[in-house]
Amino acid sequence: MEKAEETKPLYGSVGGSHWLGRFTDQCETYGPQVVEDLVSDLKDLRTVVDLGAGTGRDLGFVRKHHPQARLIAVEGGKDYASALAGKADDIQIADIEREPLPLADGEADLIMANQVLEHTKEVFWIFHQVTRSLKVGGHFLFGVPNICSLHNRFLLIIGRQPTQHKMCSAHVRPFSKGDTLAFLNACFPGGYELVQFRGAQFYPFPRSVARVLANSFPTFAFTIFFMIRKVAIYRDEFVTYPGRAGLETNFWTGNLTTNSQYWK
Repeated sequence: MEKAEETKPLYGSVGGSHWLGRFTDQCETYGPQVVEDLVSDLKDLRTVVDLGAGTGRDLGFVRKHHPQARLIAVEGGKDYASALAGKADDIQIADIEREPLPLADGEADLIMANQVLEHTKEVFWIFHQVTRSLKVGGHFLFGVPNICSLHNRFLLIIGRQPTQHKMCSAHVRPFSKGDTLAFLNACFPGGYELVQFRGAQFYPFPRSVARVLANSFPTFAFTIFFMIRKVAIYRDEFVTYPGRAGLETNFWTGNLTTNSQYWK
């Protein structure tokens, strides 16, 4: 009887497969304790939106601490959306890089995006829709891989690619604390304030050690979380920024005319 030939996954098709990962708890990458802590501190939540809600875990934290809130899950595909049945009051399928969020201006109290933005190119459009949809005083909580994590710094010293941002992977945009805050301030000056900055996961340590290190040194953590508060009236600053800055990339700006040579 012939032995079935074993096939290896295509390079980049499986995330978290670095040999250092064997020592870590991969659930820590999504920062469940961080998300729940940040959500539980908020008050008077009425409308909460989760972009890329996945299994609905983060919405579950909101339901636990804010049972009165209306929960809206936004997913990009039918399979993920169907898995959210019973975990949200409203489930929407939308391409967040091209389509408007299903919200009126200033409707949302909290919008979340955990491990989503690193998969997207159109951050100007996404932040435009998020900011349009948030009320003044509302919060945007997002978690992203940290290109400046401790293990990535060592990898770059020896000429290796950061683990979260390889060419053959689903991640297309890197994030760090300093660059993310510079992006916010450049596009929407004075429009957001940073309420909390947290870290989760710390390669290559087990959960008990990783949590202590991530809390103590968040800028070195594998994942970084931003809780930002909208503090000013929004006038399309994010979506017009590529044109105003003359960025030489065809960013999507919807139907808003810009000065970019790539706008159509």
